[in-house]
Amino acid sequence: MPAAWDPVQSWRAGRQTWPGSRASATNTFFIELQKIGIYGGTFDPVHHAHLILARLALERFALERIVFVPTRLSPHKNDSVATPEARLQMLRSAIEGEAQFEVDDCELQREPPSYTIDTVEKLRQKYQGAHLFLLIGDDNLAGLPSWRGFEDLRHMVTFVVLQRAFTPVVHEYLSVDRRIDISATEIRNRIASGRSIQYLVPRSVEQIIRTRGLYREVTK
Repeated sequence: MPAAWDPVQSWRAGRQTWPGSRASATNTFFIELQKIGIYGGTFDPVHHAHLILARLALERFALERIVFVPTRLSPHKNDSVATPEARLQMLRSAIEGEAQFEVDDCELQREPPSYTIDTVEKLRQKYQGAHLFLLIGDDNLAGLPSWRGFEDLRHMVTFVVLQRAFTPVVHEYLSVDRRIDISATEIRNRIASGRSIQYLVPRSVEQIIRTRGLYREVTK
């Protein structure tokens, strides 16, 4: 009996023998698994830490692309400060010219709250047969088992954990072990207090923030 195919292990090689096939000189079949990273968040605003960590995940796990998914209203966080339209505009401007980065606004098109499993189902239809990698912050790990449809979700994606805590969190998933100390809260508070956000966000994002007059009040 052929060994069971384990998609979690297949990311290293980028290809996998078709389950049930026998490898031989004349009869070997391969599927090229398209490897797609999904990076959801409020992106309020998107900043350089988001972009750097996405690039590191893409390179480390040989992903074809990263799909940024701005949430309309997360069930695990408070309301966003900027409007969905403003956050979408900033995100699109931030990745402009990046061939392996794209934005999917499916969560903004649905009624809130935004559940990850619904988004994954949508993207599975869009990228049929792809191996999906879900990028999450380590601050989400404690509540992960309580996410809607978690037992199904864990069989649909490979989790990739991004380090945010000062002390690394022990877990069983793949990870990008680099912490970048930039936060959206810090950026919003710097704007509200009249301080510079240069080097924290892409120049195009800073221009949108100024043009729209975003984040002029202190937030949490």
